[in-house]
Amino acid sequence: MQLAEQQRVGGWTVAAGAVLWAAVLVAAPYLAHASGATGVLYAVGSLICHQQPERSFHLAGAQLPVCARCLGLYLGGAAGAVLWMVWSRQRARGMSRERALTLLAIAALPTGVTVAGAIAGLADPSNAWRAALALPLGFAGGRLVAAMATNHLK
Repeated sequence: MQLAEQQRVGGWTVAAGAVLWAAVLVAAPYLAHASGATGVLYAVGSLICHQQPERSFHLAGAQLPVCARCLGLYLGGAAGAVLWMVWSRQRARGMSRERALTLLAIAALPTGVTVAGAIAGLADPSNAWRAALALPLGFAGGRLVAAMATNHLK
């Protein structure tokens, strides 16, 4: 397999893994009713997230394995990785490290503002807002990881 093909396969593997992870997180409450095997998923979730019930979405009468903000990050990451792979013109240009860092810094602002506001006691947004404001950071991170997987980070 040639290098370009390996990079394309690597990028699609990253994108597929991100989509699968996001889908499993959303499906976990439904899977919990069908199988006890989702306990592992909730255990993994506890390693990467605080899992506070009041800061988490609930589906089918069960809490998701990660909080609303983490869910927004993972959904955004999946979208960012897939869109990086779909937009071939973007990949052809590549992404400089400076652009990647700038993109991440700008994308982190909405999440950073909500976290700072909550810590300062100024505002505590709803779960929907936490998830929505985490999407840009997840999207940027997904693009960056896919760019690295396809060796398009300069």
